Amino acid sequence: MVKYICKRLGMAVVTIWIVATLTFFLMNMVPGGPFLSEKAVSPKAMEALEAKYGLDKPLFEQYLTYMGDALHGDFGDSLKQRGRTVMSIITTKFPVSARLGGFAVLAAFCVGVPLGCLSAMFRGKIGDNIIIVIATCGIAVPNFVVCTLLMYTFGVRLGWLPTLGLSSWKHYIMPVTALAFYPTAYITRLMRSSMLDVLGQDYMRTARAKGLNQFVSLFKHALRNAILPVITYLGPLLAYTVTGSFIVEKIFTIPGLGGEFIGSITNRDYTVIMGTTIFLATLMILMNVVVDIVYKIVDPRIKLK
Repeated sequence: MVKYICKRLGMAVVTIWIVATLTFFLMNMVPGGPFLSEKAVSPKAMEALEAKYGLDKPLFEQYLTYMGDALHGDFGDSLKQRGRTVMSIITTKFPVSARLGGFAVLAAFCVGVPLGCLSAMFRGKIGDNIIIVIATCGIAVPNFVVCTLLMYTFGVRLGWLPTLGLSSWKHYIMPVTALAFYPTAYITRLMRSSMLDVLGQDYMRTARAKGLNQFVSLFKHALRNAILPVITYLGPLLAYTVTGSFIVEKIFTIPGLGGEFIGSITNRDYTVIMGTTIFLATLMILMNVVVDIVYKIVDPRIKLK
């Protein structure tokens, strides 16, 4: 196990380096520059700005400097938000998105897994059909439509829930519901498909033939094997969700990392784009390593090489 973890962490470091390298050179290949939107910038002022941020140096020298600083957790200063570093932006915005995304993933898992199990148990019956219809709608309906419906119904028409910010627990209900809607539907369908496959195995037929209670056989014996595909999906989902959803954050006016990332793209804030991309890639890779370890815990038959 220790050998495998060390091997995966080594591969993770190489992958993060490749992502950081590609991001750096791709950003430098984009036509234009970060200061083109500034009004009436004289050539001398442009030279001064480029010298301040090291953009006047050869590209490879910029790369070496950036990678060296990144190793120490320094992604440089924001090119648009004067006086703020990229790391300060991430550390300020990420906790907000992480709380929202963490609650959404937890809700999706706690609702999607039981619904998928029940759908598989009552396959072909009315309960199964209702769950399939709801799950299909959850996958097909875009996020912004869910946000709009929730806000209009519970915020405007009924007035039950606040619509802006995250100042109390009530403020989390609609954003978390909107953010968890698609993952819940996907986990439900994934769990149903996996559970139907497991229920057809010989050991499950033997358990039923011996008269074992249906719920006991489902949640005690079948669930442990059927949940593996869901665990695979949870790793990337968690990394993606906790870094912020631009649509949800924009509609509910939440100051998270997702909105900051999209804003940096529209403003050509190269350092923020590169920093958040590397941060997201690191989270994604580490989550995949954690998923592999959880695999071994859930199913001891899996051999890690």
